[in-house]
Amino acid sequence: MEIKIGIQNVGRELVIDSSETPDAVAELVSRAMNGGAELRLKDAKGNLVIVPSNVLGYVEIGAEEPRRVGFGAL
Repeated sequence: MEIKIGIQNVGRELVIDSSETPDAVAELVSRAMNGGAELRLKDAKGNLVIVPSNVLGYVEIGAEEPRRVGFGAL
């Protein structure tokens, strides 16, 4: 699942590929926006991304997509 994070006063967004569910990510974002000091997310490779909650502009949570296998175009 792809997560896009907009940071205030930064022209580019941060894009993270995560294995978390959309509901779990939404809960983490909600906690960060409502009094939390930071947003902590792990990407699909296990790397930890920390964004201070006071600079969050927006968080876009993509839908879960099943992994595609093979070379065929759908």
